[in-house]
Amino acid sequence: MALSRTAPTFLASIMRRLLHEPLVHFLLIGAVLFGLYSVTQSGRPATASSKEIRLSLDEIAQLTLLYQSQWRRLPTPQELERMVENKVQQEILYREALAMGLDKDDEIVKRRMAQKMQFLAEDVAAAREPTTAELKSWFEKNSAKFAQPPRLSFRHLYFSTDRRGTRARNDAEQALAKLAGQPVDAKIASSLADPFMFQDYYRDRAPDYLGKEFGPQFALALVKLPPGAWHGPIESGFGWHLVFVDTVILGRVPAFEEIEADVRTTWLGEQKALAWEKSYKGMRANYTVLLPGPPGSSAAPSSSQTAKGAAPSGAVSK
Repeated sequence: MALSRTAPTFLASIMRRLLHEPLVHFLLIGAVLFGLYSVTQSGRPATASSKEIRLSLDEIAQLTLLYQSQWRRLPTPQELERMVENKVQQEILYREALAMGLDKDDEIVKRRMAQKMQFLAEDVAAAREPTTAELKSWFEKNSAKFAQPPRLSFRHLYFSTDRRGTRARNDAEQALAKLAGQPVDAKIASSLADPFMFQDYYRDRAPDYLGKEFGPQFALALVKLPPGAWHGPIESGFGWHLVFVDTVILGRVPAFEEIEADVRTTWLGEQKALAWEKSYKGMRANYTVLLPGPPGSSAAPSSSQTAKGAAPSGAVSK
């Protein structure tokens, strides 16, 4: 008797757990969708294949996963039905556009198709996984690509040409004389300079960053300064600066083991580029390109044209 009383409770617990499973939700939605499809298609005569749009279960699953990745939940049956109808609408419009020849002489369509051809060529290279030995050998020949630049930490004092005009550099030189032998945190330092719109102290900055922030000449001058003292004046796009270099981390090339993942990514990018170049050269060799010549000229066909067909008068082959 006790067992018979607890059985319904046990089954109810199982059902509650199942109803919270995303997979069960997906299967239920799929069943509802295909049920609706069966009802709407019943009684209709068979249609020609060109007028038939058939969606696979994988395509329905992709729509569901796309919705879930965007909204962090599964779609309701009504939402899934709308997504399916949108996909059907796209396919219908695509086929009708092809039938009307709207794909002809369309730059966007041409660009997209050309892009797909390039992706196909690159995918051939991506399909092969390199060995560790192969990556190491390639890294030894291309280690300069992974060189890490030096990084500097420094404090600066700013002398504005907007405020001081032509006196800015001279004022900076006089301030440098007063700071001779002073530490970086000397109280007198801030009273000698003007407020700067950005930072007064920069930590672990690479020359490329400093070139964008202050200008390339400032960055080049900064990397040459020894740390531990005030130097300048150095000109930037803002005015003149006195600089106290705090620390310098020298540039280096990391060991292969430190950046193996980056090496693989760069190697793969190079292989894709080579595969695309080789593929395009093969395709290009099958074509003769005719360009208009100067007005009134009559260019004779080249040997490559003769093999493919003579160029019309006034055309220049390429």
